[in-house]
Amino acid sequence: MSDLETALRDQLKQTLVDTPWHALGGRDLPRYDGKVRDCFIDGERGERVIVVTDRLSAFDAVVGTIPFKGQVLNQLAQFWFEKTADIAPNHMLRVPDPNVMIARECEPLPVELVMRAYLTGVTSTSIWKAYEKGDRTFCGHALPDGMKKNQRLPKPILTPSTKAAKGDHDVSVSKDELLAMGRISPAVFDRAAQIAEALFAAGQAHAAKQGLILADTKYEMGLDKAGNIVVIDEIHTPDSSRYWHADDYEERLARGEEPRSLDKEYVRRWLAGEAKWNGDGPPPVMPDEVRIEAARRYIKSYEIVTGKTFVPDTREPVARIAAALGAA
Repeated sequence: MSDLETALRDQLKQTLVDTPWHALGGRDLPRYDGKVRDCFIDGERGERVIVVTDRLSAFDAVVGTIPFKGQVLNQLAQFWFEKTADIAPNHMLRVPDPNVMIARECEPLPVELVMRAYLTGVTSTSIWKAYEKGDRTFCGHALPDGMKKNQRLPKPILTPSTKAAKGDHDVSVSKDELLAMGRISPAVFDRAAQIAEALFAAGQAHAAKQGLILADTKYEMGLDKAGNIVVIDEIHTPDSSRYWHADDYEERLARGEEPRSLDKEYVRRWLAGEAKWNGDGPPPVMPDEVRIEAARRYIKSYEIVTGKTFVPDTREPVARIAAALGAA
């Protein structure tokens, strides 16, 4: 067994489930816990301390933890924020721990900007499920007849999604529907859409150089104090994006097989298939082998995308992060 395999199995017993603090550096700070990230708001400094946990979200629910997932996500986000800083400003300031990012505090836009280049998905709200039911318009975009699952779309499309309250499901909408809700101004939406399209093009180009297909992704953006649109949260990670291996994509498509994926689609397929769960009721318990295989895929995505070897920090995460942040 390799050192990484040993580390993965050992880490099953000490994944970062949550963060039991309210004070950082001796100061009590407001906090917000998302599905994957625990955030501490430092209003005095205009910063947000983001701790990326090992929690995995699928079908809009937390379904368990994956060893080293938080470290992979945080370091991949750091890689992409640095790589795309010339395309759009982002909120990253510094990374004091493998699981932690210190970011500029921004006012999040009330929409996720989802870019899609392929007809795919397993959730009930996915573009493929809509197409399979006979829909030929998705979020205002006309879709041609005769397409197969996982086939490339004529061109990438932007399919906005409303940001649901915790516990609810996001809803895909057209630009016109979103603007009619009055949640965002046309000018802000158009600028955010331009950024999303440019980021997706850059992400696809880099992925292709690394032998991958970036099939789809979502972006979150916010406004800084000056009113500038800033990319926040994460970018082009296995949680926000669908990566496929390019070398056998065409062959597998011709045979009607699923592409080889490097994202959490593996877990979604296990949940919807073997576990027969699509988000209703409590999620099933993931077997350790599913958790480890998911971890392998997360790590592989980091290594292929960045061209670097992933070196996990195997120390107990809560104590390690508390020491880095002065948390209590």
